[in-house]
Amino acid sequence: MSQSNTSLLDEVMQWSQETCRQELKSVLPKLTSLHNNSENWDDHIRVLKVITDMFLPHMGLSELEDGCFSKILPKVVTMFEGMIKEILDQVGGLSSQNTELCAFLRNILQAMMQIIDALSTCVRHVCTFEEAPDLDAIRSLPTCILKVLTETFNHCKESEMVYCGRLSLVADLLQGLFKEAYSLQKALLELLDRIPLDSSASEEAVSDTVTVIHNLLDICSIISNLDIALHANTWKFLIKHSLKYQSLVEEHLHHGDISNSLCENLLVSFNNCVELAEQIKHAGLQESTQSPEYKLFQKTAKMCRFFANTLVHYIKEFKFFLTKYCNCYHRLYLHIISKFPPSLSAPTLPSALSEELSAAALVPMGALLLQLLAVRPFAEFVLQNDLRLSPEHELPQCLLLLSVLGQIHSQPEEVLQLWHTGSQFSEEEPRLPLYQALFTSFRRCCAERRVPVLLPGVMMKGQAQVLVTLHSNICVQLCASVAALPPVFVPVLERCLLNTVLQSDTQTALLATDVWCFTARYGTAELCLHHVLLVAQLVKCCPAECYQSSQLGLLLRRMVFLMTPDHQTELVERFPPSEVGNLPVWRHVLLRALSQEARRRVEADITDLTEKALSDWRSGGYKLGQVEKVNKVLFALLAVVRVQSSPEEPCVLSATGVITQLWLRMSPDQVQTHPVLQWTLQLLLSITAILVKSLDPQVIYQALLCVDKVVSQKCADQLLLAALEFLSSLGKIFFPPDSQNPILPKLSSLFAVLLADGVWLLQQHALEAFSQFAEITNHEEVISQSLSVEETKTKVVNYLSKTVNAQEDVESRLQRLKLETAVIEEHNERLELNKENASSKQTAEAVPDLEPCPKRARQEAGAEEPYSRYIQTAESALKALQALIAEGTPDIVAPPPRWLEPKLQELRTLITHISTAGAAT
Repeated sequence: MSQSNTSLLDEVMQWSQETCRQELKSVLPKLTSLHNNSENWDDHIRVLKVITDMFLPHMGLSELEDGCFSKILPKVVTMFEGMIKEILDQVGGLSSQNTELCAFLRNILQAMMQIIDALSTCVRHVCTFEEAPDLDAIRSLPTCILKVLTETFNHCKESEMVYCGRLSLVADLLQGLFKEAYSLQKALLELLDRIPLDSSASEEAVSDTVTVIHNLLDICSIISNLDIALHANTWKFLIKHSLKYQSLVEEHLHHGDISNSLCENLLVSFNNCVELAEQIKHAGLQESTQSPEYKLFQKTAKMCRFFANTLVHYIKEFKFFLTKYCNCYHRLYLHIISKFPPSLSAPTLPSALSEELSAAALVPMGALLLQLLAVRPFAEFVLQNDLRLSPEHELPQCLLLLSVLGQIHSQPEEVLQLWHTGSQFSEEEPRLPLYQALFTSFRRCCAERRVPVLLPGVMMKGQAQVLVTLHSNICVQLCASVAALPPVFVPVLERCLLNTVLQSDTQTALLATDVWCFTARYGTAELCLHHVLLVAQLVKCCPAECYQSSQLGLLLRRMVFLMTPDHQTELVERFPPSEVGNLPVWRHVLLRALSQEARRRVEADITDLTEKALSDWRSGGYKLGQVEKVNKVLFALLAVVRVQSSPEEPCVLSATGVITQLWLRMSPDQVQTHPVLQWTLQLLLSITAILVKSLDPQVIYQALLCVDKVVSQKCADQLLLAALEFLSSLGKIFFPPDSQNPILPKLSSLFAVLLADGVWLLQQHALEAFSQFAEITNHEEVISQSLSVEETKTKVVNYLSKTVNAQEDVESRLQRLKLETAVIEEHNERLELNKENASSKQTAEAVPDLEPCPKRARQEAGAEEPYSRYIQTAESALKALQALIAEGTPDIVAPPPRWLEPKLQELRTLITHISTAGAAT
């Protein structure tokens, strides 16, 4: 600074306040020029202090901007930024031995504090005016202060990294600097709160207001870890200012930055709460409410609640500017829900801490969702069909959809339309109907269903609330939603229910079945009839072996109970059981659900049709190609005998005769060769298990021979399960002495083999079947002979005593369930891709004289396959004939007929001709 300038400054500093007031207009321009032209920081600060302390108090509000602030404050910002840069450049050499550098850096920090003090003086002076200042009158002041505050807070935040291990040399000054900045920001916010802004405000004033809000947002991102109170107060002012001048600034604000910052702060505070709660639990401090850890948890939870409520309020006011950020809100919602029970990824926290955290974060999520219900992009994002989530977010997604279902009934019609109907036109973003999305989400919660996770049940008057499974919880809420559903959306509901029943996941189909039954019961009798007729038609069209048939059949069985007697009669008229094509419908119906008149007709028609089918098969020479028709009637006959209470009933007597004839026609060798006969055997075993008391011992022996054959070789699991059901039922009867010798040893050996099976599911069923047999049988020798192997005996003893061999820990079980979930999902997807059931295809290939289904694509076989198939058929038939001649059966004691020998000779000649023709080619 030149000598003349120094003299001027020295002279001014000796003036009184009155002299300063009188010389203001002549001296202030010189001082501002001197301030801008000064060459070092000391001169800058000296001039700045003279201006703010001696001349500023004498300036009117209208003079501040043009006469002072606009001239000195830009230079203040440049000077302050230069100080920060100088510290960063020099701090590398700082040490306790380098006293000169230490003193230099401390002087810079002190100078920074003086600048902040000068700015505080400016704010205090503006606040002395009674009238609220316009922003145009002080526009340079907020801009300058916010830049200085940003630099100050950022330097304090990064101080550990900047000063490294030498922070202690300047810690006192940094603490003082932060306090001065804290006070300056508080004063500035109070000043800004007084400034009016209305519809007549200039574009510059609006732009400055927006800039202030954005600068405060930048400061919020810096101070989040510095001071909780400062952070909260800054956010409060930011949101308050945005809402106060909403109509002026809403089109200019960076809504995405503000809402994303709120989401990030909420997530950080929430995750910190979870970590603190876990630390308190592990340290055993949950009862010590005065501990520092507990108090810190409460402060952090308070911030969490603040950010959650602030986010909800901001979305409420600016939701139509935030449509591009719905995925962020969705991700936030799922993350928070995933940290609370019943989510499998939720930590186990002390109840008091969990309740406090729930009030801070979980409760506001309901309000958040309510604000987003009317936002189309949010609905489109949540309801998209190919939404891919991490496994821990599948259950939260399901719970989100449930919350939507619970809140949506009070919404306007356009919101209901948005969520319930799904996308209607190709130009729309694809989205599922809410019901379909909920069923799909439930299906993806495979591990949670198998654990199972538990949720609060419905509050019942006079009863305590209990925990229920996810299935039960969703079912109740779905049914409540259906009860309140406007009629216009019922067709959408029906389509969703049908789609879900036809998908491959059994429990999801069962959930849809539960809801569908409620819908039928809650609606009119005519609606119930309409649904039953629809389902019956679908059952009729489904191949018997496909998974859709069993799921539709269960739905049909339950819905028949809900029909009126007249409508049941109409069902019988529309699908008469006297026609083979309608038998798939009646094999699923529990006949006791029907009225007496309808039941008698169904039983009589099925019994007559069964006898006719058997007669036709017999008169046709027992051809293999007609077995499938026999199987269809046996399926229906099984439904008839299941509900009979007396062995003297006409249908029972008829069924007993039919079963006896069929058992005497069964060849064990042919059963193993032809899958269609395996279905016959499975049905015969199931029916025999019911009618076992009405059958002769020789028929039971024939059945045991067939079971022995299929058990000794690889066969379908469902056939083995039917065999176990049959073996278990044999405990009900006492065999006469002349039949015990062939039957009891065979029975013991079969139980021994099945109990030793390595497949856990079959082994479990075998243990159950054996225990039921042992409980009621009079032939105790069978029990001891079946348990001749010590390992098998141990298994049975452990089963009966309910001994658990190995106890899985919770974590291991969860990991196993997650691995199994992937296998199950892959299996279900394969089922849905393969519309034709594999066993149906095998049946078509194994029966050469059976007319193929006209809608089934012809299967191209390998060149050798027909030869192999015919040779296996011939070989099995000849072996069966050999066994018949050599051993006979309990019911055949006559010698072979005379025509047998000539027939065998003809076969020898035919074999010779075939062999010669093969050699010639």
